[in-house]
Amino acid sequence: MTQNPWIKLLGDVVEAVARAAFDQDDRPSGDRPASGPKPRAPRPASGRDLPETDGYPGDFEGRVKPVYRPELDGEPDPGEVVWSWVPYEEDHSQGKDRPVLIVGNDGPWLLALQLTSQDHDRDAEQEARAGRTWMDIGTGSWDSSGRPSEVRLNRVIRIHPDAVRREGAILDRAVFDDVVAAL
Repeated sequence: MTQNPWIKLLGDVVEAVARAAFDQDDRPSGDRPASGPKPRAPRPASGRDLPETDGYPGDFEGRVKPVYRPELDGEPDPGEVVWSWVPYEEDHSQGKDRPVLIVGNDGPWLLALQLTSQDHDRDAEQEARAGRTWMDIGTGSWDSSGRPSEVRLNRVIRIHPDAVRREGAILDRAVFDDVVAAL
């Protein structure tokens, strides 16, 4: 079946915008952070138990109970890399759209780890001084350019299910197991 060229063009534009956002992993100093959307109230038709909130409750503190249940069905599931608005650590009212790995749930919230295509092996000492820990997870279809990715291990982000913009890919089970073992 031949794909409509307009649909393909739209997909290419979305990929280019997502790629540009993924490339800008950390805000350069002096840049004004973008305001991110606050999670919306739950969609009543979804049938899911969604958080009733208009704001970010803060990063998850505690032990993650990892779950691997990916299913490319349009809904975000643990074990999937998805794109979502992620609040900045220093100001939860600010953030940006980025890929995240869903690793579990905290009640109705998704628990996720942010991904980057930046190679933090080059600045490992600086990252360690800042308290950030990264792990290489390789490449996947979440990055259309095929760039290697890293996942941040020491910050677990709560994601409102309605804030997930799109599914990216299912992370290989062995890689997922390595990531959660390193948490």
